[in-house]
Amino acid sequence: MATPTNLPAAQTTGAVLTAAYVNDLRGAFRVLQVVQAVYSAVIVSNSTTTMADTNLSATITPQSSTSKILVVVHQTFSKTDGNATNAVGARIVRDSTAIHTFAVATGYTGTTISNIMTISAMYLDSPATTSATTYKTQFANFQNNAAVGANTNNTPGTITLFEISA
Repeated sequence: MATPTNLPAAQTTGAVLTAAYVNDLRGAFRVLQVVQAVYSAVIVSNSTTTMADTNLSATITPQSSTSKILVVVHQTFSKTDGNATNAVGARIVRDSTAIHTFAVATGYTGTTISNIMTISAMYLDSPATTSATTYKTQFANFQNNAAVGANTNNTPGTITLFEISA
């Protein structure tokens, strides 16, 4: 199968396309599988700067150790009216390793009003494994004040994992 480093050379006009050439092109950057999880059960609250699980997670078992995993997250967060410096920090975690921060001080208003926001994020990961791999989101309060929330406003959060051949 083709990889980004061994894609076939460019064809010239009028050249005959061989089966091997077409198969190499067909194998490069294909979506091999898609896994999606939806979480809409309970609002999770966090009033510390320590990252906590939002309960949104999905598990995928890559078919090849060279595959890439495209992680797409769509999730609602909130800032309560308890403190003017509340804001949301959020990240994507693979198993127990933080791999991408997608929110830093998001929702900060400098006022004590509540704020609800929907955040979307994408990250292309290279887990280099064929073992079951879990991706999840975590969040915290940027300033360690009153609570921030995840999965708010009865809006389901989604995490979608795409295995891409490489």
